[in-house]
Amino acid sequence: MRVNAYAAPAAGQPLAPTTIERREVGPNDVLIAIEYAGICHSDIHTVNGDWGPQPFPVVPGHEIVGTVTEAGADVTTHRVGDRVGVGYMVNSCGQCPPCRGGDEQFCVNGTVFTYASEDRDGTHTQGGYSTHVVVDADFVLSVPENLDAAAAAPLLCAGITTYNPLRRWGAGPGKKVAVVGLGGLGHMAVKIAHAMGAEVTVLSQSLKKQEDGPRLGADHYYATSDPDTFSELAGRFDLIINTVSADIDVNAYLGLLTLDGAMVSVGAAPGPLAVNGFLLSARRILTGSMIGGIALTQEMLDFCGEHNIGADVEIISADQVNEAYERVPASDVRYRFVIDASTLA
Repeated sequence: MRVNAYAAPAAGQPLAPTTIERREVGPNDVLIAIEYAGICHSDIHTVNGDWGPQPFPVVPGHEIVGTVTEAGADVTTHRVGDRVGVGYMVNSCGQCPPCRGGDEQFCVNGTVFTYASEDRDGTHTQGGYSTHVVVDADFVLSVPENLDAAAAAPLLCAGITTYNPLRRWGAGPGKKVAVVGLGGLGHMAVKIAHAMGAEVTVLSQSLKKQEDGPRLGADHYYATSDPDTFSELAGRFDLIINTVSADIDVNAYLGLLTLDGAMVSVGAAPGPLAVNGFLLSARRILTGSMIGGIALTQEMLDFCGEHNIGADVEIISADQVNEAYERVPASDVRYRFVIDASTLA
């Protein structure tokens, strides 16, 4: 079926209206009428060619919320009329150890991502900046009905990207968690860590977003441009979630960890990291994290439904996408752009 979409024709080129072909609904597929699609910084990196050559034209978008309009004969998990979501991936082998362990994002035989990825049939996937998408039901999530659909869309990437390390590293009562950066990822990390019961501190370059801290769930807010911040907070945190996609002084942040504390990077820094081994010798941990498996993503959505957590969003029409692509790198959004897919019709 032909559907309307917004695509990047080549690296660094503005996105433009187009039509794309979606496959016919197979026995284990669902057809989703997309309502909202979030704009992730990963979309911009991909379109700009920052992450290498891409199979242009590319339709970005991996924060998708919509309604099931058709289900294949073998689908038992979703029915017509259900509100559902699709995140960063749409297929994997299902047989390798990571897949069997619920970490499909690390599929040994190649995770199929929601766009710009080669699918099992040899075609290239196209994402959520479109009116409809056909997805294997095993990679479709149930979105709680109590959540606003637009605010729920970023949960499919920003939500699970931050929920995963917070859960894995034990954020909760009695734990002190710092969130580096207060953007699309950072504001979700603050909300989720607060809901888990942790004491939450925002570490931002400046204090310009300080007034948002308490509203989002932060207990404290510090400017990292103030050198006194690092001496005052030395050895304080059990967990640091680094959400920024720029180079930072990793050693300065490692010094903020307690014994056995962990710093987890979920942003995609462009260059190599220089790490002082002496800081790690104090049993401090430096690691990274990438989205989460399907089961964990569903757990995250259910958690957000229980705690009424959605992203802070600015809803835009499809013809505002290129403007949004300029504003996101400038941090000129609080805190996630979401495309109203009805404007593509």
